[in-house]
Amino acid sequence: MRILSVVLLAAGTCVAAPFVPADPKEVLETLPVASADPFSRELRQLRLALASDPRNLELATRAARRYIERARADADPRYLGYAQAALAPWWNAGAPASVLVLRATIRQSLHDFPSALADLSAALEIEPRNAQAWLTRAAIQQVRGAFGEAMESCRPLERLAGELVATACWAGAASASGQAEASYERLRDALARQRGASPGVRQWVLTSLAEMAEGQGRSRLAEAHFKEALAVAEPDAYLKAAYADFLLDQGRDAEVVALLKSGIRADGLLLRLALAEAKLGLSRAAGHVDALEARFSAARLRGDSLHRREEARFTLHLLKQPHDALRLAQENWAVHREPWDARIYLEAALAAGSSGAAQPVRDWLQDNRVHDVRLAALARQAGR
Repeated sequence: MRILSVVLLAAGTCVAAPFVPADPKEVLETLPVASADPFSRELRQLRLALASDPRNLELATRAARRYIERARADADPRYLGYAQAALAPWWNAGAPASVLVLRATIRQSLHDFPSALADLSAALEIEPRNAQAWLTRAAIQQVRGAFGEAMESCRPLERLAGELVATACWAGAASASGQAEASYERLRDALARQRGASPGVRQWVLTSLAEMAEGQGRSRLAEAHFKEALAVAEPDAYLKAAYADFLLDQGRDAEVVALLKSGIRADGLLLRLALAEAKLGLSRAAGHVDALEARFSAARLRGDSLHRREEARFTLHLLKQPHDALRLAQENWAVHREPWDARIYLEAALAAGSSGAAQPVRDWLQDNRVHDVRLAALARQAGR
């Protein structure tokens, strides 16, 4: 699920546990020269201001929000660490509602969903009209496959954030639980009525419409929505990844390379680039496979288990190790239950010749009445 992070903020980026090198001279990464773009300048100004006044709540929460936005846009988890540092004076005790919601967002990114939900419940006790808290709660519930609960959490947003945000929140859960066509039509109509919506909100909604249409097998309509989303505002890592997945499914690998050739810092984008390069037989694919293998190995050394879906996909399609991929997909399924989590689980089970292992996903698809043509085909294949 793509989370709105412009007017409302709930980052879906993952943050890893800190890695401390044994040798203080070890070079972990060569960072690019600081950008001169307005966003980067604003972050530097906020960091300097906060250093001189670290207990300024308004300044700290504004800095944390901007760091989380940057983490989401660039798929760079380091900015989530900066956000936590900005909130340090209130992190462990005495947190007001604004900090509780931001802390929940960061804990959500760590997949610590119980703690994140507890923070959101506490924030809503203090501020029942906190729209961001409701939206973030709905996002977590949807990721966990609790679609009915997610739709209930979306309900207050109509009076707190307006029709379009509320409808997009509801449609994300409804489309995955037996109301695919109705949710698409309702969200499309809501967008048509909200011509004055901000570019960020429009991009979020258009991406959701594209994914819904794709799940229904309406490829031409999905591509139209994707292209409009890409044009309406600067695309973030989520949108690029979603469109790249669409192109990969269409066999348009050269277009994936053109889209992502400068996006190798984000693991998810590098994965999709390597998948496209491997299909095209490009020599540089091997280097990108090696880089991904090193990144996933480093994550395991850090105890980071947050990228199991991507690692399962990498292990299945690039390393050609279906049994290991199935294990990773099963570990991921214990935490994340969205369509792509189901898809990699089914693909790995089939490739490993273990169709019986796919039964939990097949049961989940049936129980939730999930309508997705790709998942339905894989489930039928596993059933045979």
